[in-house]
Amino acid sequence: MSTSSSPLLPDERLAAGAARLASRYAGHFAPETVLSLLADSYARLAEQAGVHTHLVVLAERLTAERLDALAHTQGLTSGPTRVLFVCSQNAGRSQMAAALLAHRAGERVTVSSAGTHPADAVEPHIAQALTEAGVDLADAYPKPLTQEVVQAADIVITMGCGDACPVMPGRRYLDWPVADPDGAPIAVVRDVRDAIDAHITELLTQLAP
Repeated sequence: MSTSSSPLLPDERLAAGAARLASRYAGHFAPETVLSLLADSYARLAEQAGVHTHLVVLAERLTAERLDALAHTQGLTSGPTRVLFVCSQNAGRSQMAAALLAHRAGERVTVSSAGTHPADAVEPHIAQALTEAGVDLADAYPKPLTQEVVQAADIVITMGCGDACPVMPGRRYLDWPVADPDGAPIAVVRDVRDAIDAHITELLTQLAP
């Protein structure tokens, strides 16, 4: 009978990722903190996953994002404006907005997206519409909304999905009420993409150069 290499890890394959993350964040976070967040990230992703093939890899990526956000919140690191896009499933509008902003703003912003009830995969027509605009969505995946990422955000943007985010003092909250592209023809998805891009153009004029 095989056993997990750590009582905190639900899958023994996570041990290598835990070691990488502990080394990367040495001096900032204890290995126990890394292990706890990694196990939690895995559990959250497992709840929504239809296929678990890449779950270990995605859990490590989600944990790294959470640790980066936590380090920023605690003043251990500094960086550009942090923008978080939130939608119910994090499979359509919020993914599109995050990808477009990251593509257009580059290093001017740190962009994240998350869902209050994340789906198990990004909708294929979303990726198609972004590819047509020269934006790569190959590595994107729906992520659960976590406290660390919300706390680290300077701007939190909901996408007209009716989702309520935890309200943190000192953050700017916006809502971009754009149409839902779920199940829509590709022509409609392109219109949603362009509507989001118009919002991003306005946002970029408000951000410091």
